Amino acid sequence: MSSPPVALLHSSCSSKTEREQLTVSDLFHRLLTDERTHVAIDTLLCPTAAPGINPSLWLAASLTPDIVHVTRLAHCYVGGACCECRALIGRRSTGPDSAAALPVTITSYTVRMPGSASISCLGPWPKDVGIIAMELYFPSQFVDQAELEQFDGVPAGKYTVGLGQARMGFCSDCEDINSLCLTVVQRLMERNSLSYDSVGRLEVGTETIIDKSKSVKTVIMQLFEDSGNTDVEGIDTTNACYGGTAALFNAVNWVESSSWDGRYALVVAGDIAVYATGSARPTGGAGAVAMLVGPNAPLAFERGLRGTHMQHAYDFYKPDLMSEYPVVDGKLSIECYLSALDRCYSVFRNKIHAQWQRESSEKRFSLEDFGFLVFHSPYCKLVQKSLARLMLNDFLSHPNPDTETGPFTGLEAFRDVRPEDTYFDRDVEKAFMKASADLFERKTKPSLLISNQNGNMYTPSVYGCLASLIAQRTASQIAGQRIGVFSYGSGFAATLYSLRVTQDHTPGSSLDKLVSSLSDLKLRLDSRSKVSPAVFSENMKLREETHHLASYIPRGSVDDLFPGTWYLTRVDEKHRREYARRPLDHDLPTEPELIHTNSGTKTEHIPSPAKKMPRIPATMPSSEAAAVSN
Repeated sequence: MSSPPVALLHSSCSSKTEREQLTVSDLFHRLLTDERTHVAIDTLLCPTAAPGINPSLWLAASLTPDIVHVTRLAHCYVGGACCECRALIGRRSTGPDSAAALPVTITSYTVRMPGSASISCLGPWPKDVGIIAMELYFPSQFVDQAELEQFDGVPAGKYTVGLGQARMGFCSDCEDINSLCLTVVQRLMERNSLSYDSVGRLEVGTETIIDKSKSVKTVIMQLFEDSGNTDVEGIDTTNACYGGTAALFNAVNWVESSSWDGRYALVVAGDIAVYATGSARPTGGAGAVAMLVGPNAPLAFERGLRGTHMQHAYDFYKPDLMSEYPVVDGKLSIECYLSALDRCYSVFRNKIHAQWQRESSEKRFSLEDFGFLVFHSPYCKLVQKSLARLMLNDFLSHPNPDTETGPFTGLEAFRDVRPEDTYFDRDVEKAFMKASADLFERKTKPSLLISNQNGNMYTPSVYGCLASLIAQRTASQIAGQRIGVFSYGSGFAATLYSLRVTQDHTPGSSLDKLVSSLSDLKLRLDSRSKVSPAVFSENMKLREETHHLASYIPRGSVDDLFPGTWYLTRVDEKHRREYARRPLDHDLPTEPELIHTNSGTKTEHIPSPAKKMPRIPATMPSSEAAAVSN
């Protein structure tokens, strides 16, 4: 049986005018791929008036500004009061929910052939694609860095002041990269009341490799089994700490492409950062971040504003697949990080200047044009130095900087320095850290909560900083702001890009929901358990001895985990891994497939894919130098 027509499409071109009836899938495909010069919707039927239409796909098509021009809605069986019609009308209606509130006009657009459109013009993509929701997971245990200084026999302040680190989260042997990602994905889905069939793309960014062939993404797909949704694109992406950003860019590109089917993209970044005994060990950490990507997002990507730099270097790499530990050239890694920052900022600045010039603006871009700035954070002190580095770039690129008053006061002695000569120049570093101190307090320091309290999470690091910023500001404080995001991964790959926060911070808005969902971050950090450095050291030794063992049952206690955490139950003789979930506090074991750990804790168990065939979806689908780490 064919789908009922939902729209009358009126299209004009140079030679003729056509009117045709379309199904919802045809309509959506046409809107994204039509090569004619103008497309407008004359009549869009409410799904209530056309049974059998997938409402989510209808909304995706009808609520995409810059794509559809609705001149009138067909009749709605419930008088314009159904959820689909209210969603379409949104805040544009000032009257009651009734048929009298119709018609509604959203917008219209002109289509140009791919590649012919300038960045500034409208095009066939959804509006405000970006991050709709975020979830963050970190381990339930931490070691205090001041106590670790004493345990390691180093001077007081070496880790806490020199690196800017207070606490470091770590995993026992019952957690691995798969369990971290399972946990953060299920938390995101549960806390946002999302259905798994609403996700059409899932991509994982990680450098924690436990299998040279099987991806983390395929393990996460076990969560999708009950929904019957197997039509999910995406796979793992790897390059040190940059993998999460590459996965995020891929998700945004998918939503803006002709491949998009109206569903969400889900991006996961997760890692376990561990180091051998020595000066780099205090820069470890662990965690995972999940991000829901789609249109009309509260954190929207600014189109055309990405500055990327990629280059070959052996600053940090992991050639030994039998060990979790990297090979690190600390001094080179600092140089690579700072040189990448310089070049990405230069490219970003040139691109935004080009956009402004097309808009007839001669304004010069500077750090003040960012409301906030977040950075990949191997350790907090490097982030503070990075902001100072950007001020140095502003100073050197300015044709006539004022060194008598304003932010550049007293910096005239550095007017002729070359950036490539200053990576380890203490005088330049101190002068610009002092000059940028106010900027750092206002624009960057709030983003360092997770980094300071949990350590370097590798791929999720910069997104933990983004979550920290949002968690410590109200919706009204960040509404309308531009957030600069610098992502770096050793080897090396780096990008500076920007997010524009929506202006709408009213109660119940998407921004309000995002801020509210992260507001418990500090409370969750404070609920962790502190362990002694001796116990932490024993845990690291256990990981060394058992890494990649087969026929292994983890020794870590399930009772130490947060409720709702997935964990590794065993590795069999063929290196196949099995996982279970510690129940949420309010859960009762009602499902038949339950297992018992040695501690007696009941857990929800993911059945093996071999035992359960997927169903067809019912609907359409120095110490500092040694510690730079990544």
